[in-house]
Formats: sequence, structure tokens, C-alpha cells
Amino acid sequence: MKNDQTKLEMKRRLRRLEGQIRGIESMLDDSRDCKEIVQQMLSVRAAVQSANMFFIREYFDSCMAPDEEMDLVSARQKMDEIVTMLSKAS
Repeated sequence: MKNDQTKLEMKRRLRRLEGQIRGIESMLDDSRDCKEIVQQMLSVRAAVQSANMFFIREYFDSCMAPDEEMDLVSARQKMDEIVTMLSKAS
């Protein structure tokens, strides 16, 4: 990632996820209701998915965008990489 703002945003998302995971650990220690724990785990999953899509989008913009020297084969290879990443993200 080339953009400092993008790095900061990604780190912010990861810190939030870290806090959510610690929160789930605390909920387990406190013997909280299973429904509450499952709800929090679903929130973590959604946050991971959101961070993943943010990162893929930024990766495409900063690392995968074609330049004027790129030939058609290289552009196709880059697009295949993106498609592969997106298929794993869902």
C-alpha cells in the first residue's frame, strides 16, 4: 500500500477488530448469554469482511492499476489476481 491514509485506515480497522475479539473473550469469561456472544462474533465476521474488501479495493487502486507500459497479457494477469482474491473474500 502506497498511501499513508490508506495504511492508517487499515490499522484503525484492525485495532477495532482486536478490541471486538477482546470483548468476546471478556464475554466468555463473564459467562454472558450465548446469543450475545454469537451476535458479537457475527459483528466481527462482518468487520473482517469489510476490512478485507477495503484492502482489496485499495490494493487494486494502488498496486494493480495498469500503467501505460503494461501489455495486454500483464493486464490480464493482474485482473486474474483480483478475481482470485475476490473469490476468496466472499
